[in-house]
Formats: sequence, C-alpha cells, structure tokens
Amino acid sequence: MIRALIAKARQSQLNRRTLLAGAGAGATALALAACSTGGGKAKPTPAADKSETDKTLNWANWAAYIDEDDAGNYPTLQAFTEQTGIEVNYDVAVDDNNTYYGKVKDQLALGQDIDADLAVLTDWMAARWIRLGYTQALDHANIPNLANLNPALRDPDFDKGREFTVPWQGGFAGIAWNKEAIPGGLTSVSDLWDPSLKGRIGVLSEMRDTMGCIMLENGTDIAGDWGDDEYTAAIEILREQVENGQVRNIKGNSYLEDLKSEDTLAAIVWSGDITVINAEAGDKWEFALPSAGGTLWNDNFLVPIGSPRKTNAETLINYYYEPEVAAEVAAWVNYITPVVGAKEAAAAIDPELAENQLIFPNEETLQQAHIFRSLSGAEEQKYQAEFQSILLGS
Repeated sequence: MIRALIAKARQSQLNRRTLLAGAGAGATALALAACSTGGGKAKPTPAADKSETDKTLNWANWAAYIDEDDAGNYPTLQAFTEQTGIEVNYDVAVDDNNTYYGKVKDQLALGQDIDADLAVLTDWMAARWIRLGYTQALDHANIPNLANLNPALRDPDFDKGREFTVPWQGGFAGIAWNKEAIPGGLTSVSDLWDPSLKGRIGVLSEMRDTMGCIMLENGTDIAGDWGDDEYTAAIEILREQVENGQVRNIKGNSYLEDLKSEDTLAAIVWSGDITVINAEAGDKWEFALPSAGGTLWNDNFLVPIGSPRKTNAETLINYYYEPEVAAEVAAWVNYITPVVGAKEAAAAIDPELAENQLIFPNEETLQQAHIFRSLSGAEEQKYQAEFQSILLGS
C-alpha cells in the first residue's frame, strides 16, 4: 500500500518549491519566460565528458536541502571529496523550478554549460527538461547503488526506467505555526483565515501546493476527477485572503525568513524546512498535515545537457545512494528518503529518527498526503495564469 501511494505520487508530477512573487520586474519576467516550453526546436547535443581530467563538480540545489554543520560546511560532501578526489561546488541556486528554468533555458536550448553538472528539480519540471532534450542520459553502470532505489520509484511515467533522473528527496506540504504566538495550534487551512492572524499569514508561491491544500479543505479530491469549478472555488478563496490583507506574503523558499522574523506567524509550508528552522532559531514552530490533508511531492537529480562532467555527477549520485549516507542527509533535512536501507541505517544512528513520519512515513501518514493530479497542457496554462495573476497583484 505504501509503495503504491508513493509511486502514484511520483507519477503525478508534483512540484515542491517556487520563488517570491512580485519581488520586482526581473523576477516577474523570469517567471513568465519560464512558461515557454521551447517546442519545435532541434534538441541540443550532450557535451563531451571531461570527468577523467577535471575532478570538479557544480551542484545546483535548493536551500536547507543537505546536511550542514555549525560552520556552514556539508559533512557528507566533504566525505565524498575525501573518497573520490572530486571537489564539489555546492550552489544554492534553485529557489523555484520555474524561475530557475527561466534563467537557464536559453543556454540549455543551445546545449551550453549552465554552470551546473547536477540540478535538483521537481518531477513536472524534470519532465519538461527531458521532453525538450535538456538532460543527459545516465550511465547506470556508474551508479551501482541505484539498486537501493525504492522499487516504487523506479519507473515513473515521465522517465521510464530512470534513464535521465534519480530521486533526491520527497516530502509534504502542510501548515506550520509559531507555537509561542499561537499556543492553541492550528488544525486546518481554514484556521489560517482567522481574523486574529490578519496580515501574518504566508502561503507558498507553488501553485500545486497552495492550491492543493485549499482545494483539499474544500473537499476536493485533488488526485481525482476535478475541473474548472473546483479550481475556481479554491482560487477565489485565495484571492479574497490576499486582497483583504489576511495573507501577507506569497513566497518560495524565502518564506522561512518571514517565519523567523515573525512577519508571518503561520503559513502553508514544506515539511522538512520547519525542522531546520527549529534547529537554527529555537524550537518555536510546529508542522502538521491539515485535517483535510496535505500534498506529496518528489525532487530529482538530473544532468543538464551542457555539463562536461557527467561521470563525476554519476559518481556523486551513487555516493548518496549508500544507505548510511542517505540516512545522514535525511537526519538533517527531514524529508522522505528514496533509498532502501536508509531507515535501518537511521535506526542505528537514532531509533527515534527511524520512526520520524516526515522521513519514513507509514501507511497512516501517507493516507493524509494527497496527489495533485497531472494537468493537460491547456489546464497547466490556464490554472497557472490564474494563480500568477494573484501573485502579480499581491
């Protein structure tokens, strides 16, 4: 049952993170440019691999998405370099699937190096890169630890057989609140609209997560047969809460700063991030899946078409599929690891860690996580445009 739920979630191409909307003309232009799919053009040719002579690697990832010590170092990456001799430039370059794509799509179309040999993107965006020929096929012979991939994740509809992608982490979108400011806690998305919290609420600029949570609150099965009526009902709720000032900010990864500064006291958030800020800034916040349910998503490694260090990238992927390494990362990021054996390795580190439902969810937890169904091209354009109109007006 658990494997079936996770597999279905991955096949539904859920998105995880996006950028602060309305942050200026530059960001808006990038977001709009990202809507372009670049269809009709010849696909670029993969770069020649120079990994044998160039022992470096550029990795573009999201913030708070790898183990980090108090000095700002990445222990597992340091161990990787010691083992392999490959120096890694870890770049927190992705705050949003759409805006990151908007920044690099012209170079990708030309087959140029985007200064990333590995990028971590969500299923639906990874599917776009694959479709456009912007990723390099992986040599599974260089990734023998791929045998440790959860069987439920081995054959998603957007990348059969994992020819181009390998999962990095997965997780939930739900609600979080400042426990000092809201001692009674929250249980539902509707609780975010309490007048006492006016101007202190944040929501994610990722359409699937914010709208998914609101639609679930409305009683919509977001994995099922819903359409314009259900989406419109939910987006009008969001529009009202933005226009009346209940919602202060609509942001991507930077929403964490608003929680820490207490500009926002509660928000729609991503699960593992709350554990991270509790560790950084005191145990002040609590995460929960809403009573009506939250969303479930997955992010993936891929090698951009212009990367000249594909073998180095595959070597790193293989390293992170060692169960002990996966467990170490999971213990820090608190997202769902795709690596079989990581739970057992985590139990050896800390038995409580192996029971953490944000990392190793059981069937009961997964029943609270719902899947935003795949959208047709026309639906994607229409629904995203409606959501974007609120972001641009916020």
